[in-house]
Amino acid sequence: MAKLHFRPYIPNQTVLFPQRIDENIAADDPVRVVNAVVDNLNLDNFKKLYKETGRSAYHPKMMLKVIIYAYMNNIYSCRKIEKLLLRDIHYIWLAGHEHPDFITINRFRNRVKEEINNVFTQLVLVLADKGFISLDVEYIDGTKIEFKANKYTFVWRKTVEKNRARLLNKIRILLEQVDEAIVQENSAKDTSVELTPSMLSNIVDELKEVLEHQPTTQDKEQKKALREKKKQVRELEGYRDKLMEYDNHLEVLGERNSYSKTDPDATFMRMKEDAMKNGQTKPGYNLQIGTENQFIIDFRLFPNPTDTLTLIPFFHSFQRRYNRLPVIGVADSGYGSEENYRFMQENGIEAFVKYNYFHKEQRPRYTPNPFHAESLHYNAGEDYYVCPMGQHMNRIGTRRDKTASGYITESARYKAQRCEGCPLRGSCFKAQGNRIIEVNHRLNQYKRQARERLLSEEGIRHRGRRCIEPEAVFGQMKYNMAYRRFRHVGEDKVKMDFAFFAIAFNIKKMCAKLRKAGKELITLAKSIFIGLFITRYNGKIATCYQMNEKKRGVAKRKDNRTINYRKRLCQHFDTTSYLKCQTLSVYDLNLFILECHFTIHRSIFLVRLLKFTPILNN
Repeated sequence: MAKLHFRPYIPNQTVLFPQRIDENIAADDPVRVVNAVVDNLNLDNFKKLYKETGRSAYHPKMMLKVIIYAYMNNIYSCRKIEKLLLRDIHYIWLAGHEHPDFITINRFRNRVKEEINNVFTQLVLVLADKGFISLDVEYIDGTKIEFKANKYTFVWRKTVEKNRARLLNKIRILLEQVDEAIVQENSAKDTSVELTPSMLSNIVDELKEVLEHQPTTQDKEQKKALREKKKQVRELEGYRDKLMEYDNHLEVLGERNSYSKTDPDATFMRMKEDAMKNGQTKPGYNLQIGTENQFIIDFRLFPNPTDTLTLIPFFHSFQRRYNRLPVIGVADSGYGSEENYRFMQENGIEAFVKYNYFHKEQRPRYTPNPFHAESLHYNAGEDYYVCPMGQHMNRIGTRRDKTASGYITESARYKAQRCEGCPLRGSCFKAQGNRIIEVNHRLNQYKRQARERLLSEEGIRHRGRRCIEPEAVFGQMKYNMAYRRFRHVGEDKVKMDFAFFAIAFNIKKMCAKLRKAGKELITLAKSIFIGLFITRYNGKIATCYQMNEKKRGVAKRKDNRTINYRKRLCQHFDTTSYLKCQTLSVYDLNLFILECHFTIHRSIFLVRLLKFTPILNN
């Protein structure tokens, strides 16, 4: 019986000359792209975040590479990154055998929370330089992302204002019961004066001082009155503290309607991911992103749940990053307002932004309401409308409204002359008196311009592209990369975390596009190199083929094309290689030629080939 032989197995063996770690990492692995990209970034601003004295810190490039590569693989926990630095060969190679713990990784993220935004901007400029994006077109959309705080940590503006007004009434009633001589100087009787915590503190101090200087007495009635006054002082102190708490709530709220006690920067919003289907509000942020070619080119967090007031600040964010505004802006109907249209027109941005009811107007069976103000005939020369019955509706004034951002809108008001006895009154309007309509002529003009752009050939192309730009990024972010909620407290840290994610997302997208282009080049390279090879050995085809045919004694094949193909490809080999070729199919001959003539790895062959192709020159 033959003796069995196994390869040596020594777990604790010592290697005298260790191999390189990256020998087991593929040449086209995304980890190499991360390493190359970060090495070419300018991280000089990171140096000012460190001190010259003390223990030497980990290199910021190493820390940045490890965190970005972890985010690319859906790993956002510092503890998991710490474990991977000891187990995964990709992380070990990136870190250079360094082993920072989870506290160090988290401190690094917090240390660079101001500078990581500049790193994201550098990466976008690199993508623009390589031809992946142009920064001329920006597709804008927003989504609400939940914060990790408890959903019951809410503070509502209406509740705070109601409870504060109720507390002020209690304070005034209590002050009326206190000694009038003490309270008179503080205008306790004057209800027009707004009570403040500092004013109540002064009253409490004076009351305490008076009570301390009162002489001791043995009279029961006087002792009872003294105890009652001390009780009132304690109640007044409690009311003062409560009033201070309500004032702090209003100061944190600012112009918002709610905030979370865990993270005062987070606002309660209705999320799309509603498991209970009851419209429950949850703490979160309104994330706005701008994309091009499915790369994230800009992002910003907003506390307001609606998208209308976010467009202009978002354009300002783009201008601060790249010192210019985009040439074309594309967004959905949530951004179609007079203020936004006017801003884009004044700043030279070609707006492909929908407005309300645009989709409804494009339906084949859509018929406008004949009684709606926009359906009525308007005489611009004499400035009047004509109602469905032919009456003139003359202008009676102008109404001005102010938006939450401070923008003032003007609406012209028109009134009918006589609506009594009109047969169409029930269908036209149901209010008493003559009908009054309000028309915003400037907004209507912007809508007409937007409709012309959106219905043009370029507008149709941008509308179709918008559905696969930011929407696809949100889908990949939430479902493919499992980034569905923010894990940090504070807007600055949340912004830092998403900046890391945006960098990782763009690098991952770039790797996918290069890999897709590489597959096409492999197919092209096979045909190119095989054609060159056949031309080089064309002089030996007949001799080699005749010699091998005599030795083999093989009859002619029915498929002459297969015979000719093998003749041309296999004539340069020796007899053994020729026999091997005879057993292969025509489809596998290409792979056989590459295996015989290229000893380098396919990925390395691809990298060398890409140097001579114009795709990387962009």
